[in-house]
Amino acid sequence: MADDEDWTIPEELRPDPADYAFDLRAALGAVVSLKSRVPADAFSARTLGTEREGSGVVIRPDGLVLTIGYLIGESESIWITTASGRVVPGHALAHDFETGFGLVQALGRLDAPALELGAAEAPEAGTQAVLAAALQSRADGESGGGAVACSVVAREPFAGYWEYMLEEALFTSPAHPSWGGAALIGPDGKVAGIGSLVLQHRDGRGQQVDLNMCVPVGLLHPILADLLAFGRVNKPARPWLGLYAADQEEGIVVASVAAKGPAERAGLKAGDRIIGIAGAEAADLGALWRALWSCGPAGVKVEVQAERDGRRFSVPVASADRASFLKAPRLH
Repeated sequence: MADDEDWTIPEELRPDPADYAFDLRAALGAVVSLKSRVPADAFSARTLGTEREGSGVVIRPDGLVLTIGYLIGESESIWITTASGRVVPGHALAHDFETGFGLVQALGRLDAPALELGAAEAPEAGTQAVLAAALQSRADGESGGGAVACSVVAREPFAGYWEYMLEEALFTSPAHPSWGGAALIGPDGKVAGIGSLVLQHRDGRGQQVDLNMCVPVGLLHPILADLLAFGRVNKPARPWLGLYAADQEEGIVVASVAAKGPAERAGLKAGDRIIGIAGAEAADLGALWRALWSCGPAGVKVEVQAERDGRRFSVPVASADRASFLKAPRLH
């Protein structure tokens, strides 16, 4: 674990080991730093960059690390740094687009403890927890990381603009500034979730507060064996359009389309308003993604209803498997 003086977390937000029934210091020792490099011509390089940095948590003694997938997707190299400073190369084993989880296998001895996965049932709102990130260098030359004493403030659906949807995501407060791949540690000392995003939310008094969205670890239990064996879930992929959209006052608006993706090839453009899928109107992003995925597996032709400059139209989009657009991780 890093020394306290290296943490950028305010003193009042740092967890006190005496407040926990488990060995907090040992648990934090399982949190590692991940640095990945992605080729400049990778599909995700334009949106996520070629150098990515975040955290992960060791979940098996053999060096299996659980993280968030966007940190390691299309990586050509990954370096794992433990809390004790040991640096070991890693290999991206899996990136599951439905949950957002990523798995990295250390290619050397980590000498770090492993944290057990928590229960399949997500923790209830009000549950006290710790969100822990590894120390990471920042653009300003300072270090970020450490742990935040937080609580689960909500369990509710989350729809992302990148064709992503969780029926039950975990939202925690106060927010951790280094959230990507951070380990959400429950009151039993086990992994309860993995940090994915920071979001702004207005509370009951109209004040803006930051929350972390974490992917519940219960979503990993039914797919872990597949991810280890095949690098993905062993079932047909969901249809993907390459559509980046947002909920706005006027409805669902296309922010951009993936270059050479299905939506762009079909003629959809930024600024188009999406009305529905296959004749079923979608009131928000969650409804839109559910309607899309109900059309069948990747490759199915999807009829998208949209509006442009006040004119409504319908366009058939030949969906694809998102993974087919990505480079396979390079094995060391």
